[in-house]
Amino acid sequence: MVQHGLLSEYDAETMQSQAQAANVGFVEQMVLSKRMSATQIAMFASRAFGAPMMDLAGFDTEHINKELVDARICVTRRVLPLYKRGNRLFVAVSDPANLQALDEVRFKTNLVVDSVVVEDDKLGQTIAKVIETTGQRLKDMVTADDLEIDVDASTKSLEDEYNPDVDDAPLVRYLQKILVDAISAGVSDIHLEPYEKFYRIRYRLDGQLMEVAQPPLAIKEKMASRIKVISKLDISEKRVPQDGRMKLVLSKNRAIDFRVSTLPTLYGEKIVLRILDSAGIKLGIEALGYEPDQKQLMLDAIKRPYGMILVTGPTGSGKTVSLYTCLNILNQPGINISTAEDPAEIQLPGVNQVSLNDKAGLNFATALRAFLRQDPDIIMVGEIRDLETAEIAVKAAQTGHLVLSTLHTNDAPATLMRLANMGVAAFNIASSVILITAQRLARKLCTQCRRPEEIPSEALLQVGFTEEDLDGSWQAFGPAGCEACKGTGYKGRIGIYEVMSISDEMRQLIMRNANALDIADQAQKEGVKNLRQSGLLKVKQGVTSLEEIEAVTNE
Repeated sequence: MVQHGLLSEYDAETMQSQAQAANVGFVEQMVLSKRMSATQIAMFASRAFGAPMMDLAGFDTEHINKELVDARICVTRRVLPLYKRGNRLFVAVSDPANLQALDEVRFKTNLVVDSVVVEDDKLGQTIAKVIETTGQRLKDMVTADDLEIDVDASTKSLEDEYNPDVDDAPLVRYLQKILVDAISAGVSDIHLEPYEKFYRIRYRLDGQLMEVAQPPLAIKEKMASRIKVISKLDISEKRVPQDGRMKLVLSKNRAIDFRVSTLPTLYGEKIVLRILDSAGIKLGIEALGYEPDQKQLMLDAIKRPYGMILVTGPTGSGKTVSLYTCLNILNQPGINISTAEDPAEIQLPGVNQVSLNDKAGLNFATALRAFLRQDPDIIMVGEIRDLETAEIAVKAAQTGHLVLSTLHTNDAPATLMRLANMGVAAFNIASSVILITAQRLARKLCTQCRRPEEIPSEALLQVGFTEEDLDGSWQAFGPAGCEACKGTGYKGRIGIYEVMSISDEMRQLIMRNANALDIADQAQKEGVKNLRQSGLLKVKQGVTSLEEIEAVTNE
């Protein structure tokens, strides 16, 4: 209004002060002071905010869904839910700039909220009428404290950590919905992030973060406290990061674990929840995405009685699932399998799983030493981080045990260099490592909406295709976006791999302290596909897009 010359800055500040003193909204105070009529204000707001205007005098309140009407919100925020279409709720407001009111309605209903501008005096009358017909009275209205958490009631035993049938506060229900929606969508991580002027929730789906909600900023501390109570963390400690776990009981037969991490930021505690859904993980080797020759190399390697198999790649590249797929194949009554992880993310019956505890002195090296006294056949180490762990793992592989582990390197040849840089002797590397697989996860094109793409031959050659590949026998596809894939064009992920079996020639190179480039050249001579080449095969098969492969193999 100031920008359009309808009010001076002084008048606007005065009006705002009067509204605060009277505990009413700015628009309501404007009408009460008769500076402008309710109709004039509504017409201006409709034009300024691009929102439709409606006359409540002709609106039949009998059509209002009474279940969507919360008396406290309607009166204190001066809003009124009018009607619902699909997942959209149309709400009557006299001040569309009141984003806090719209956020609270969105939080309460879990719907997309659209504003409809109405005259303030008619809005107040209609709210009173609707509340009267719903049987709600002002004296019965709960306050904003209905989001308060009963800390004592929330602290349960581990067996009853977090049951959605227990507690019915709005915040608890909202948190429950966030968790259940994430599990249903196949989300890997949930981010709850406080900022100065807003609070947002993001899901990591298929490796990409996407914003799913912006609940009211006022709930950020209560949300953090609720999660910390369930996770057995110190709710009074907000200055340092904390880690914990919690459990969501979906039914008698299914419970989902969450790894909880809190981080103090400028505007409150950010919380990240990692979903550990063992039941939702497919451990079949066919689902991983190996090419036929790569799959056979892996199957041959895990059938060996001893040696070391290493899986390498960045965080979130599916290394744990690959290892557990191998363990699932090997898991037989006559085989003793022990694993050391930080922490154990996938539960596999028949496997002796150990979660590390650094505070108690249980690290990878300690666990490995203990395993060697437990008559093991197969040992899985979550990650080789230091020389001590590497040397024990090598010793185990050389003394009749099959050892599986991971490293953080870019490709298979670099993994051998990493072991050497740690201080492992070349002879020990050459005599223990039998196979290395590097991997990445690429998003799969949505089969409902993928569309053909015409890519110039020069561009295809530049990214790694050969002249022989450009024979016209295949079609490249790209993302489009539809309801099934939530408009992204991608749905699900698939692995791309570099599977390098250690041949006699490679062992000789390792013994001569050859560098990664020499080993990579030898691997190419032996027909090993690097990550880019494996990814381009997925493009030819129409599984993913060239853009996606360039993104995940651009190193």
